[in-house]
Amino acid sequence: MKKILLAIAICVTTCTQAQNFTPTDEGSKLHFVIKNLGINTGGDLAGMKGKIRFDAKQPASSLFDVTVDVNTIDTDNDRRDGHLKNVDYFDAEKYPTIHLISTEIKPGADLKNFIFKGNLTIKDVTKQIEFPFTAEGKEGGALFAGEFEINRIDFGIGKESATMANKIIVSLSAFAKAN
Repeated sequence: MKKILLAIAICVTTCTQAQNFTPTDEGSKLHFVIKNLGINTGGDLAGMKGKIRFDAKQPASSLFDVTVDVNTIDTDNDRRDGHLKNVDYFDAEKYPTIHLISTEIKPGADLKNFIFKGNLTIKDVTKQIEFPFTAEGKEGGALFAGEFEINRIDFGIGKESATMANKIIVSLSAFAKAN
């Protein structure tokens, strides 16, 4: 019972007051899924860095400014990882990070649910995206989690293909330590 009360107190304190956070790799994950030859194929990106200012009671004053390192791409296939890093896909040498920055955070149904609006930059292309996310207090910080879809062609990730889908589903789970 004490643990439950402590978890509730942490969530109320962490998620309902304006606070600065630093995203960490430990406890964070950016996962993507794409259909290739009709089979869901996925991978992960790490190297999460940036800054987050979050206020559940006044979400409009919140800011998310986060990057991930393209060179950390891991699809459980070293050859494919190398191919994805080359100029035909992510061009990791020239564009080593993927950048996500909010332009507006709106409230959702309760103090745990919100709507992210912002800009996603992959390579030299920036597109506006919008997706729902949750915010939950965790010991020493907060966990922000959401999911969105992008069209890889819009960002110059590969070319049209008869075997590879254009739609990529991205799941983002960012653990951020309180500053």
